[in-house]
Amino acid sequence: MTNDRRVLVHSDAEALAASITARFLTKAIDLLDERERINVVLEGGRMGVRVLETINASPARDGVDWSRVHFWWGDERWVPADHEDRNDVKAKRALLDHIDQPTECVHAFAASDSDLTLDEAAAAYAAELEAHADHDSALPIFDITFLGVGPDGHTASLFPDRAEVNERDATVVAVRNSPKPPAERLSLTRHVLNSSQRIWVEMSGADKASVLGLALAGASYAEVPIAGIKGRKRTVFFVDSAAASEVPESLIARDY
Repeated sequence: MTNDRRVLVHSDAEALAASITARFLTKAIDLLDERERINVVLEGGRMGVRVLETINASPARDGVDWSRVHFWWGDERWVPADHEDRNDVKAKRALLDHIDQPTECVHAFAASDSDLTLDEAAAAYAAELEAHADHDSALPIFDITFLGVGPDGHTASLFPDRAEVNERDATVVAVRNSPKPPAERLSLTRHVLNSSQRIWVEMSGADKASVLGLALAGASYAEVPIAGIKGRKRTVFFVDSAAASEVPESLIARDY
């Protein structure tokens, strides 16, 4: 299927979270009607957590058979397991602790207080991906991948002008000396993210307007990592009006 890349603009962050929630719940139910399980990749940014909270508050939440939904993460901070900065800690508080889901469906990165080094943790997550791979791939089929974007254009923990952005072989990389604290992180690589069927990019705030414009204009992904992210079936930028302030009208879609 030809990839469809579009921008959906919402009035504010609240409307943005509500829209993503409604689309996610509908799509998850539809996909589970077709397959035994689905895989969803989460992100830990402000808007990502808000979406999970909105999903949790939705009356339609329990219409999803969560026991057949596997959750992964695009990246993680190398901090202790119960640290507030961990993306999985925020996700559990926002949604995962409130739904009926087996622990084996939650694929969290190792933490800094585990028995693993940073490099060993990267290898362990790569092995976890391989263990749940689809029959014809070395990876699971990621049905929906949520991504946030920093004002510098970074996504997951792929930062501008760093070697991790150009990694072509590894599925998971150890990130050191990150320009954004904490200094050590773990991240899926670009080609793994781009194996996703659908990528939903969440962007809110005027500080994201410039980078959204650059991404849509075809900037170099080495300089603007989000510009190099594209799902196999569809890539949707869910943004609020502040983040869309520099997007040409011709690039704004009126529907999904």
